[in-house]
Amino acid sequence: MPSQTFPALSQLEFLAYISATGELAEGFESKIGVYAVFDADKAVQYVGYSRNVALSLNQHLVRHPGRCGWLKVELCDRPNRTLLEETRAAWLAEAGPLPSGDTPEEDTWTQPIDIRYALTDAEQQSFPAMDELGQRKLLKQVARRVEASILADLESRGVTIPLRFDPKLKDDGKLNLKAE
Repeated sequence: MPSQTFPALSQLEFLAYISATGELAEGFESKIGVYAVFDADKAVQYVGYSRNVALSLNQHLVRHPGRCGWLKVELCDRPNRTLLEETRAAWLAEAGPLPSGDTPEEDTWTQPIDIRYALTDAEQQSFPAMDELGQRKLLKQVARRVEASILADLESRGVTIPLRFDPKLKDDGKLNLKAE
């Protein structure tokens, strides 16, 4: 039996996802906890848990910047996967209809961004005929283009968090924040 219990989602205060100074709410770096992401209208978008809440929240922000307006977080002192999973399930039940981020769309919240969607028609047509090195170069080029777009979008929202994408994944056509 878990020794710690988490409050109901409705009992937690809303926190601005991004502060007035353009930063993520403080105190979540390297912290374990369960959290819920809400859009600007405070409709729940995703419920998850993490061993590094700050990194997970930053990942969600780059993957779905327009859907990260508010959050609710409960931290725990010791990792207990059962407690985190039970709390997540309880919060999902409390939230009502399953949030879109916790449906088959969940991979877009939890997995690296696959940038292949951003290939132009010309790039899509030329890609199969390229050798492996050419494909990697093209994927890296498109990854940089998508990265620049994401960072510009976040900058327009006033985000000042330093974000660095893992350069090794760009060759594979993926974008994911690098864990510092």
